[in-house]
Amino acid sequence: MRLSVSEAAKRAGVSVRTLRWYDEIGLLKPSETTQAGYRFYDGAAMASLQQILFYRELGVPLEQIGRILSAPGNDRTEALRKHRTLLLMKRQRLDDMLRLVDETIGGIAMYDERPKPTQADWEAVKKQYAQEAADRWGNTEAFLESREKHAGYTPEQEAQINAEMEEIFQAFGACGDPEGQEGQALARRWQAHITRYHYNCTDGILACLGQMYENDPRFQENLDKYGPGTARKMSAAIARLVRK
Repeated sequence: MRLSVSEAAKRAGVSVRTLRWYDEIGLLKPSETTQAGYRFYDGAAMASLQQILFYRELGVPLEQIGRILSAPGNDRTEALRKHRTLLLMKRQRLDDMLRLVDETIGGIAMYDERPKPTQADWEAVKKQYAQEAADRWGNTEAFLESREKHAGYTPEQEAQINAEMEEIFQAFGACGDPEGQEGQALARRWQAHITRYHYNCTDGILACLGQMYENDPRFQENLDKYGPGTARKMSAAIARLVRK
């Protein structure tokens, strides 16, 4: 399998912009990128994408999904099986709705006495899987709050949140003095962004994030795309802010 970015997006039911964003933040890298910049995805990459979509369905934030995918205990096959279960239940509900419309248009009542999954059934299974993810990968107040918030966001809202985040990262990349007024203002803005859209970002949580940005190679690589030393600048600005 060798799919272009547009083919991969179409097959997965997401936008090309989403795949490019996942690439930028290091969540899902293409299996191949040509010298001309064209992205291609193989079977392994598409399987990882399915995992991402499964956890997004459960409302797990992207940052947490990244940690899940890279964790030694991550069972990709099990996640895909659960995603398949949710999709089958969703398809059954849609089939039932289409059948009802057809019957109404045709004026013919057709009854199928076989048990069918209801909206409540689907929500119950989704809730069960979400709780399993929380129990295994981060059953914390911040995790649960973030999951609840993201479950209510529309794709347009998610895109706006991502755009605001990128704007902050770009400002950090261009910041000349992370421990000065400019850097401190950006650190406070970043903390407010996390609290508003994800979870209550206390000074303690922010301090841990700041250390992770500089010490975790994956985060450092992604942040430094916004300018050399962006991860270090964010870490320094945050460290200075929480020391006040």
